[in-house]
Amino acid sequence: MPFIVVALVAVLTADVLLLARSGQEVGLVRAQDAPEQTPLAQQRRPQRQQGQQQGQPQQPPATTIQPVEPLKKLHKPNLFVLTRKPFTNELLRKVAKLRGVRALELADAASVMLDDKRVQTLAVNPSTFRSYTPKVTASSDALWQNVAAGDVAVSFVLGNDGGLALHRRVASPAGTLRIGAYATTGFGAVDAVVSKNVGRILGLPHDNALIVSAPDTNSDVLRKAILKRLPKGTQVAMVNPVLPQPQTPTRTWTTGSFMTGEQVTVALKAAASKLGRPYVWGAEGPETFDCSGLVQWAFAQAGVRMPRVTHQQWVTGQQVPFSQAQPGDLIFWRLDPTNPDYISHVAIYWGDGKMIQAPRTGDVVKISPVHTRNLAGVIRVSPTVAAKVR
Repeated sequence: MPFIVVALVAVLTADVLLLARSGQEVGLVRAQDAPEQTPLAQQRRPQRQQGQQQGQPQQPPATTIQPVEPLKKLHKPNLFVLTRKPFTNELLRKVAKLRGVRALELADAASVMLDDKRVQTLAVNPSTFRSYTPKVTASSDALWQNVAAGDVAVSFVLGNDGGLALHRRVASPAGTLRIGAYATTGFGAVDAVVSKNVGRILGLPHDNALIVSAPDTNSDVLRKAILKRLPKGTQVAMVNPVLPQPQTPTRTWTTGSFMTGEQVTVALKAAASKLGRPYVWGAEGPETFDCSGLVQWAFAQAGVRMPRVTHQQWVTGQQVPFSQAQPGDLIFWRLDPTNPDYISHVAIYWGDGKMIQAPRTGDVVKISPVHTRNLAGVIRVSPTVAAKVR
């Protein structure tokens, strides 16, 4: 499976490593091995049921649901670490000993083809990983029970815009998987979560992802310390970063900070040239697009380097009132009920109360009236700022 490239915004045979603090010492505590929670995870290929017709899609056998442990203490994730090889005890101890580290959680991470879409996926122990997700997600016993039973939980954006309806069965490398829930994990680059058992038959690499909770430590300092102690090729992304207040004065925006009139015209013409092209989740053009993919492609035609996803594009310039929106500004919405603070959709302001957008699966790139329900705001793009966003 391809190694995830994280843009930010997620062991031992036990799969879980927790840190227990006693005075100034941090000790390693191994959780119990997770039980085999679904027949789907117990076999490499689902067996065709007797009498099933050749050519019909394979269905996973009926599952026996095992209990998921109740939610205990929530842990705020601050760093998401990816390595090219599985974490060893030695590497885990190196991270655990770093000042400020409170808790660790191991997971398996890779991109997986679901419903012909390449989806960044985590395989986790539902009983323990839930503690690292936002409270609304962590508190749902039914959600984690479904994951333990063999379902996949997907982000609201992937489900709603990507056409993965709840309870639908979708194709995967392991046969069909059921969409068991929409849920935010709090990790911007992750759009699907499965159990460790399902992850293993999907072929995810083992124990290559580590979630670090260090709520009282400068995340940038800790990130650099982790990179020094782990092998070359390790990636560390900040999630819910703990950073000191900037000492620099507030940025002063001048007219020269933004796109020129010529750049705006080129970007709008480029977007309009794709009217009628189909929405495809994760598509970046030139013939199919998702919402942020259309923005990135159109602005690139004007020489403006934009980051790839909505929550990154949200920080590419100055926020302006909608009443002052100009053609070429970006309009953002918060549409995800599982994570009301998350920026989940973007469109390009066309002018006269209209926008050009790639809406969702089943729709096409089109010009439509702007709606302000769940509007997050309007951003006037600065090419200099946009080029630095990662």
